[in-house]
Amino acid sequence: MNERSRAALMEAVLTPYRQRDPEGRLAPPPEWWDLPPEALDELFQEGMRARLVEKAMDPQGRSGTVRAVMARLGVQGP
Repeated sequence: MNERSRAALMEAVLTPYRQRDPEGRLAPPPEWWDLPPEALDELFQEGMRARLVEKAMDPQGRSGTVRAVMARLGVQGP
């Protein structure tokens, strides 16, 4: 796998959108399965950085993950 293909796969996996299966459970993006095992640590670190940026940009300091969970629970933020 070349660096450009690997970067494209990682970008697709890092997006906050997650598909759900027919039972409503979160499903990993299809690109996840194409990543080499050695990319997973880097992917985790990139995800953590992305969440920090999201939190810094949100007026309440919430990441996209927190906002998604709150919306799923029907919780309104202040």
